[in-house]
Amino acid sequence: MSSPEQTPHRSGFAALVGRPNAGKTTLTNALVGEKVGIVSNRPQTTRHAIRGVVHRPGGQIVLVDTPGLHKPKSLLGKRLNDVVRDTLSDVDVILFCVPADQPVGTGDAFIARQLREVKAPVVVVVTKTDAASKKQVAEQLMAASQLVEAAEVVPVSAVNGDQVELLEDLLVGLLPEGPPLYPEEQTTDEDTERQIAELIREAALEKVRQEVPYSLAVTVEEMSRRPDPKRPDGELVEVHALLHVERPSQKPMLLGRGGSIIKQIGTEARTGMETLLGARVHLELHVTVLGEWQDDPKKLNRLGY
Repeated sequence: MSSPEQTPHRSGFAALVGRPNAGKTTLTNALVGEKVGIVSNRPQTTRHAIRGVVHRPGGQIVLVDTPGLHKPKSLLGKRLNDVVRDTLSDVDVILFCVPADQPVGTGDAFIARQLREVKAPVVVVVTKTDAASKKQVAEQLMAASQLVEAAEVVPVSAVNGDQVELLEDLLVGLLPEGPPLYPEEQTTDEDTERQIAELIREAALEKVRQEVPYSLAVTVEEMSRRPDPKRPDGELVEVHALLHVERPSQKPMLLGRGGSIIKQIGTEARTGMETLLGARVHLELHVTVLGEWQDDPKKLNRLGY
């Protein structure tokens, strides 16, 4: 008797797009099963194409989390949109995230127009179904499916894990046949310094909710490892990072009275860093003013955008 044919392994790249705050990063983390992207409830927090790698028995999905596509108001905004367009021209499938708890708007229509030029199949994902009523979800599925020619339309709740596995199965089915692109133990190809900078930025965004989000960048200036004096066989990682803001008035917001806010930011970021590095971390943070960096090509290059 001939043995049944084995299902071929599939692998490829899937990009997540959607207006800012559409739940893209939370979905990335739910699919990957651990925290890879910076998650914040403020718009425009993802500035780099963060990849999460999803390992399934029959396939591997490399998720590319793009910055929110939006009408750019600064050179930074224009560069972020360029990142998205470059990414979309080079992936096998696109997940268009539309939140269930907000009506379809001009931002979604703007993205839908950009997607018409893309060859890859589009899966419309109605996100945040836990935050909406059944009626709202049904209406959103109808509205979202009219935005683009979709290969599939799937409602999910990344927070509750509803339909996340179903979405993974659909994505694997849309990928080309091929071997795994990343080793089994790898869940992201972000370099460590960038992940550390994002953890610091995320902690800072949680603490200062005013006007800082758009004008905050973080750079890791120095990182060194040495034996931990407090733990035999342990390692101590020393990290020196700068938080760059655009205006002098923003500096005290991050520092807080007597340095109280920057201390809290450091404590929160350090917890994430110790999990990431598997070592004790000594973290030094300083706030600097880098005037109008969002519109200055040299400054943007220096900050890695």
